[in-house]
Amino acid sequence: MMHLYASSLAGTVGLLFFFTLFLAALVYAFWPSNKQTFEHMARLPIDEDEGDKW
Repeated sequence: MMHLYASSLAGTVGLLFFFTLFLAALVYAFWPSNKQTFEHMARLPIDEDEGDKW
């Protein structure tokens, strides 16, 4: 009985942890102040004169 409870608790805690991690990644990706950084990084492969500025 204790193993079943521990297994269920571990599954629930893991699910909540990874869901929270996923939400944090979404918030970071769509945060307005990060837009300029992401746009700059997206242009790096096609900008030949930029070099290694990051």
